[in-house]
Amino acid sequence: MNKTEVIARRILGWKLNRYDRWYDAEKRVFIYDFQPEENLEQALLIVDRLKSFGYTYSAAGEHEVCFNDVCANGETLSKAITNAAFSLADNSTIDEGWL
Repeated sequence: MNKTEVIARRILGWKLNRYDRWYDAEKRVFIYDFQPEENLEQALLIVDRLKSFGYTYSAAGEHEVCFNDVCANGETLSKAITNAAFSLADNSTIDEGWL
């Protein structure tokens, strides 16, 4: 799985409906063109979701963010958010009881 897939599945809880769209069963909507590294609005969905799990979000400048003690950098804020979220999800540090 690539970074976007890991985040969509493990953090947002979405299911891949077709090769080009995700399905959010909670909101009952399809999400097309999910690219949180390129789209700040989509990256902020990740922030909101992690906050709902109890993570604290902090930004240290334009290009570094932290979720609790997991921090990451990126060329843009959206890339930094995506990198930090991926670190959380890929290392299975998120409580998997919410899946």
